[in-house]
Amino acid sequence: MNKLLRKPKRGELSPGVTVVHDVTEENSPLEYVAFKIVDLTPGAHYSETLANKECCIVALTGKINVTDDEQSFEDIGTRESVFDKKPTDSVYVSNNRSFEVEAVTQARVALCYSPSEKQMPTKLIKASDNSVENRGILYNKRLVHNILPDSDPSANSLLVVEVFTESGNWSSYPPHKHDQDRLPDESFLEETYYHEMNPPQGFVFQRVYTDDRSLDETMTVENGDVVIVPAGYHPVGVPDGYTSYYLNVMAGPKRIWKFHNDPDHEWILKR
Repeated sequence: MNKLLRKPKRGELSPGVTVVHDVTEENSPLEYVAFKIVDLTPGAHYSETLANKECCIVALTGKINVTDDEQSFEDIGTRESVFDKKPTDSVYVSNNRSFEVEAVTQARVALCYSPSEKQMPTKLIKASDNSVENRGILYNKRLVHNILPDSDPSANSLLVVEVFTESGNWSSYPPHKHDQDRLPDESFLEETYYHEMNPPQGFVFQRVYTDDRSLDETMTVENGDVVIVPAGYHPVGVPDGYTSYYLNVMAGPKRIWKFHNDPDHEWILKR
């Protein structure tokens, strides 16, 4: 059984609140990244008290209210589907704080966690704050929404980004990794991928492998799945006819994204 691929497991936490994914350091090989997907019906509330972790609350779909008991952000969220392909709103909450999410409409919320000890201000990350960029050429094109990049000093550990990859294209490609703490050339960052497909019956392929192949898994990833990347290269291939979306969460001992391309495939960049 593949330990890196997580299928949705819906469990009702309370009336109107369903946990779809819950990736923790206790049930995964990750030390720096934790991840949760929560579905809420209109009027439902989800609350949590953070200890030594910070959290980025991403309004994937629907509209929500978020409060940390000191600040409140109302009616945030911009889309009915991630495939509206426009940035959404998020809220950063630091360690040793509590927060509550209330659904205004039917909503799916991503909760992205990493270790944190230095308390930072709670911050609304507006959709308009996301930098948007197009990466790649030929069959390697993708659209990126940077929610919490390393250029934004709002967090201690967390990096959060959304990526859209068109039909027949590759993403996180040529294969790259960030599993060695050897700056300035490469940083150590664990990662999770939350995937959706359009149409939803689609699938993508994702491979996670290391140079010595001590880790080498190729997965058929379906709508709503999560892939865990504790180390290694991690490319994604999208079949013809389908569009891929994924939400990346990264964290490690240093909050900087420096990756190393697989030398066997780096020649692709020189075309």
